Amino acid sequence: MAIVLAIETSCDETAVAIVNNRQVESSIIASQIPVHQQYGGVVPEVASRQHLETINYAIAQAMEQAKLSWGEIDGIAATCAPGLVGALLVGLTAAKTLAILHKKPFLGVHHLEGHIYATYLSEPSLEPPFLSLLVSGGHTSLIYVKECGIYETLGETRDDAAGEAFDKVARLLKLGYPGGPVIDKLAQQGDPIAFTLPEGKVSLPGGGYHRYDGSFSGLKTAVLRLVQQFEKDGKEIPVADVAASFQQTVARSLTKRAIACALDYGLNTIAVGGGVAANSGLRKILQAAAAEHNLRVLFPPMKFCTDNAAMIGCAAAEHLSLGHTSPITLGVESRLALTQVMKLYQSAG
Repeated sequence: MAIVLAIETSCDETAVAIVNNRQVESSIIASQIPVHQQYGGVVPEVASRQHLETINYAIAQAMEQAKLSWGEIDGIAATCAPGLVGALLVGLTAAKTLAILHKKPFLGVHHLEGHIYATYLSEPSLEPPFLSLLVSGGHTSLIYVKECGIYETLGETRDDAAGEAFDKVARLLKLGYPGGPVIDKLAQQGDPIAFTLPEGKVSLPGGGYHRYDGSFSGLKTAVLRLVQQFEKDGKEIPVADVAASFQQTVARSLTKRAIACALDYGLNTIAVGGGVAANSGLRKILQAAAAEHNLRVLFPPMKFCTDNAAMIGCAAAEHLSLGHTSPITLGVESRLALTQVMKLYQSAG
């Protein structure tokens, strides 16, 4: 069993955690949401500066909370891809420095692999193979999890990610940033069938539609036209009903593709990860549909749905236990396919 200190700075959360195999010993998350709200979204340069100001304090807090000494830490990890380059560099540089200073193995972790491992934090007995539905602000994918580091992408969005669509629709409705939580809250007060909105099917060259790929740009445009029509008619926009109809459409679209994919590949477990995994509409609709097909659906604890370092530490601990470490020369990458995870590691042998 490996005890890993992990750092996550891929976007706008400065997070540090210590994970003992699949058990969280400490988890510190310093959110930058209040800083970026005034801009209506994340400003990369501002995010990097905030990470620089917060990282040392977060590391100290994580060590204090875990009540561990550096001698008890087996490895140091940090998210290295994908993400904002400047933000990633802050966390990666801090992790490398700690690894060199304390003579510990260093591991660079893929952010999306972390989201897959978030489910292990509440379900430590979970083992591959299973289907992972990754739904966040930057990614929406169906991943066949075969074993640690071995993944196959079976479906994905062709344009906007689900979380990105939530943010854009929230902006259209003048609800502020981030959009997911506020739309979820409003949706519970609205009518989910008030408006018929497109699910974003992807056509196949030979006819029919792709079973696993989806699209959210058309849905976003449909909401825009709906809002514009209300404004043109001089009527008040029924914000709660629009939010509920939008959320219902997203949840239904994701559910249909995830269920079809799991059944086609004979996988009886769907593990959901990413910020949109916290959405109440998706949780309700996916769990109900899965029950009809005797499929198991697993969601991470709410606090580990959004970006955090515990999920990074969990993935790193698994790799370290298998003898995988990263070269100290490893750099950051703004984009890196999940299927290329193993290029980040070298075998101990």
